[in-house]
Amino acid sequence: MTAETSTAARPAKLFAAVALTAVEGAALAVWGGYMIVAGLVESTRNQGLVEYGGVVILLLGLLPLLAARALLKLRRWGRSPAVLTQTTCLPVAYYMWQSGGAMAGLGALVGVAGVAGLVMLLNPTVTAALYRTED
Repeated sequence: MTAETSTAARPAKLFAAVALTAVEGAALAVWGGYMIVAGLVESTRNQGLVEYGGVVILLLGLLPLLAARALLKLRRWGRSPAVLTQTTCLPVAYYMWQSGGAMAGLGALVGVAGVAGLVMLLNPTVTAALYRTED
């Protein structure tokens, strides 16, 4: 497969979905790392619980990063965890919106990102690129 054929097989919507999924995964991983460090540095009553939550969020951030890498390599299995990540953005956005204030604005941004990711990942051109057969 030449570089021209390789690039033509990857539609722009796939690249955009990969970028969005990678950014969301990186944000989760950074937030999980922050929680781990904050739990170790600060003295709280729930020592250990914060670190555990940080590890869970860090691991949840690795899934979209692996999915983005798989999508970039046109691996079919990468779309399922990427769609799951985008779908998870919707209830998160709803609860952020319910908080009001600045969180409502961030919730709207998260909701738009989730819907945009779903639209890009479930686009027929992306589906054709992921499920193409070699001639």
